[in-house]
Amino acid sequence: MSLEQIDLPVTFGGLSNYRIETLTFEVVGFPRTYHAILGQPCYMKFMAVPNYTYLKLKMLGLGGVITIGTSFQCSYECEVECCDHATTIIASGELIAIKKEVVEEAPDPKKSTGSFELVEGSKEVLIDLDSSEVKMVRIGTMLSSE
Repeated sequence: MSLEQIDLPVTFGGLSNYRIETLTFEVVGFPRTYHAILGQPCYMKFMAVPNYTYLKLKMLGLGGVITIGTSFQCSYECEVECCDHATTIIASGELIAIKKEVVEEAPDPKKSTGSFELVEGSKEVLIDLDSSEVKMVRIGTMLSSE
C-alpha cells in the first residue's frame, strides 16, 4: 500500500539536449533496493522506448534523440543487491513464524525430566564426608586408568 504520492520534476539528458517532465511517485513504507522505479507512466509521459536487451532508454529531446544507458556490470550488481534484499525479507518472515511456534518459557532446571537407570559397573560414592546432608554421586567402575 502506498503511503502517499509526490510529484517531482525528472530530467533526462545533458546541458545541450534534455527533457523535463513532472512525474508522480508512490511513497511506500518499506525498504527497497531502488530509490525510484520508472514504469509505464514515465515511458508514456516522456514517450520513451526502453530496450531491455541493451539496457537503453531512448526518448525525444529538444536537440534530438536522448539515449540513456547503463552497463551490464551495474545491472548485475543491482540484481544481486535485489536478490540479497529479497532473501533478507524472506528470512525475517520465517524468523517471525519460528518465534511464534517456539515456547517462550525456559525449562525449569529443578524439574525432573526422568530418571537414570543404574548401569552395570557403577557405584555410589559420598561427595562430602563432613556435610550433614547426604549427597551421593554415581561413578563408573569400568573406566580405564587413563
